[in-house]
This record gives sequence, structure tokens and C-alpha cells, in this order.
Amino acid sequence: MTESAFIHRFEPATSAGSAPLLLLHGTGGDENDLLGLGKMISPGSALLSPRGRVLEHGMPRFFRRLAEGVFDEDDVRLRARELGDFVSESRQRYGIAAPVAVGFSNGANIAAALLLLKPDVLAGAILLRAMVPLSDPPKAELGGKPVLLLSGQADPIVPASNSARLAALLSQAGAGVTHKVLPAGHQLSQADVTLARDWIGNIAAEAA
Repeated sequence: MTESAFIHRFEPATSAGSAPLLLLHGTGGDENDLLGLGKMISPGSALLSPRGRVLEHGMPRFFRRLAEGVFDEDDVRLRARELGDFVSESRQRYGIAAPVAVGFSNGANIAAALLLLKPDVLAGAILLRAMVPLSDPPKAELGGKPVLLLSGQADPIVPASNSARLAALLSQAGAGVTHKVLPAGHQLSQADVTLARDWIGNIAAEAA
């Protein structure tokens, strides 16, 4: 696979010591969608933002689904491997460290799949409105990798039980999970931005 396998944007870091971010958009988004969010939550970080390669009624996604909330799990596994390869190649190409994924909705789900299937690819993850990506996930060893999971209390797409199950699954795999349920729906709120910014600041401080 070549680095051109994903249409993407890359913005180099403007301050040393900020973890690079892997920005993963939701259904119908593209490589420009989360650049503003990335800059808000971690000013100075290198930003790597690919466009999902699966089209659903013309809308880019990171993997196929059979219905809302029902995933094509074979495709999830295939696409997570492809994305992991892209990240590894991009790290060499752009000279960046392992990134922290920032994923929204479909992007958060592929980030969760990456943590479970290719744990070495990411340094951590901010999962915004994520669901359990695999009904029978492999045994992953996440070794304390930091994960922030932000769910919406009134989310019509992600049931509370599902996001709680994802938090438990990642914790059991050894991740350091912070799970917060916000008074919000599926869309992002200012609280998401503030919590993500504070969380990534704490991660940077601990790593320093």
C-alpha cells in the first residue's frame, strides 16, 4: 500500500512536544472536517487527517455498515488494518511519533477498532460518540494507553449501554479509560472540546 491510498491532509507541528493527532471524521465528512477541532484541542500538534475510503450513498466512511449501528465486521477488520498501515507509512513520511486518534462517530468507531486490532499504531485516543466496533474483539494488550470516551446522554444513535460496554472492553484490555457522559446528543458540544483539550493537556504534562 502506498501513502496515496488515503486522500489526506497533513499539517506539521508548530510546537515541539505536542502529540500528533490522527483526525478521523464521521459519516459524510472528509479530510478537512476535523482540522479545526484538532487545532482547538491541541494547538501546535501535527495533524494527520485521512478521508474514509468507503462510500455510503456518496458519503465517505471508514468502513461499511449493514444498517445504522450494525457493522460489517469483516470490513471493519480489513479497513482498520489499511488505516494502521497508512498511519505507519505516514509516520515515516512525515517524521512524526505515534499519534493520538481523535475520532467522531464513524471515525471514533474505526479508532476503537484500531486500538483493539493494531494497538501499537496509536499512542492513545479521544473517542467522540463511539460504539463497540466488533462483537468478538481479539485480546488486545493496551498497556495503560490513555483513552477518553465522551458519550451523549441523549444520543439517538449510540445506546448508553453500548458506550459503557466499550469503556469496559478497553479497560479490560489495559487502557487507562476516562468515560464521561455529557448532556448532549450525537453532535459535539463545547463541553467535548473543553474536556478533550484538558485531557490531552494532562497527557502531555504526564509525558513531559
